Amino acid sequence: MDLRAYIEEAITLEPGQRSLIKTGLAINMMDPGLVAIVASRSGLSLKHGIRVAQGIGVIDADYHGEIGVILANDGDKPYRVEPGERIAQLMFQPVVQVHLDYVDQFSTETERGEGGFGSTGSK
Repeated sequence: MDLRAYIEEAITLEPGQRSLIKTGLAINMMDPGLVAIVASRSGLSLKHGIRVAQGIGVIDADYHGEIGVILANDGDKPYRVEPGERIAQLMFQPVVQVHLDYVDQFSTETERGEGGFGSTGSK
């Protein structure tokens, strides 16, 4: 769903600036099997360099309250966020709850071993 700027007057984001924009939408999921994700709008990003500042926003299941969106201006011109403007998107995703076991040493070898980024080649 679209998130809109719930502001009384326009806010100007200068190039390189970030600002917290209220949405007027409050949630209370209370379901550990869900997470809400705040994502950038592709048109704002492509045309004006406006994006969700941290890449994506993660709203945990136990958060309850108004959603705020941190917008960043990566463009080279000031951008005016207008009242009611669509500023981001909100998605709900299932979350798998995991249990991690801490070990002193791994028990088996893998083909990759301790290789990191790019260690499996490009083919």
